[in-house]
Amino acid sequence: MTPTPEARDDAATRMRTPLLALITAEALERDYQMVAQRRVRQGGPPQGGARITGRVGVVAVVAVFGVLLTVAAVQTNANADIDSAGRASLIDRIEARREAVQDLNRRLSDLRESNADAEALLLELGNDVNDAEGEAAELGAVTGFTPVVGQGIRIELDNAAYADPDTEHIRDSDLALLVNALWSAGAEAIAINGQRISARTAIRNSGTAIEVNSMGIAPPYVVQAIGNNDTLSARLLESSSGAAFAVLAADYGWSQGVDNVNEMRLSGAPVRLRQLRSASQATDPRPPREGDR
Repeated sequence: MTPTPEARDDAATRMRTPLLALITAEALERDYQMVAQRRVRQGGPPQGGARITGRVGVVAVVAVFGVLLTVAAVQTNANADIDSAGRASLIDRIEARREAVQDLNRRLSDLRESNADAEALLLELGNDVNDAEGEAAELGAVTGFTPVVGQGIRIELDNAAYADPDTEHIRDSDLALLVNALWSAGAEAIAINGQRISARTAIRNSGTAIEVNSMGIAPPYVVQAIGNNDTLSARLLESSSGAAFAVLAADYGWSQGVDNVNEMRLSGAPVRLRQLRSASQATDPRPPREGDR
């Protein structure tokens, strides 16, 4: 069935009519119809006063309903705006947190690289420290300021029973001659009566007594020398200093005994000897060469 032009115009008019007005109009028409039908069933046409009262009531109900619809629409729009604003704020917070997490990840990566570099540097410094400690131990053993242990020989010397103290007793120069002979024979560390011979040790007479490291020692003199005990004794006699000391010992009747020792311990020289009294930097008066620059 094809709708008439009037029906099409009416439909178009309804589409252009606002929703609230359309609802209101339809509600009024239905209320009028219901009131008219009720009056017909009761018999007789509706009275003028009742008709006016009914219409006023219907209009009031419709007006209240319209107000409620308007309030609901406004509240719905407000809630939609709030929800939209809350969603936008939440998105902004998520983006901010995401950027913060990315910054923390980059910082963590940088810290890991720094930690790896620090560990490599620490390992390198540890190797340097081990090398320096090893070199210090070697220098300490050579200079006499570090305790050492090892095999070697033990020489015990004493004066003759009836020797003249002024001319025939063992003197500082005699012990110094023996020490030089032991160094020439290959000794690595030497001590006399427990006093370690160092680079700053002095062996000198103080009256009739002998002092080593400014400490007085008395006979018998025990000389300990760390080195290869298979060759140290033989090389001692082969050196010029050792041969000269052997001649002195025979001339003055000094008693001497040499023993090989598998293990002996020598303490370091006194710490006070490490303190320098004066020092100056050595300078080379010659101009630097081309390759030294």
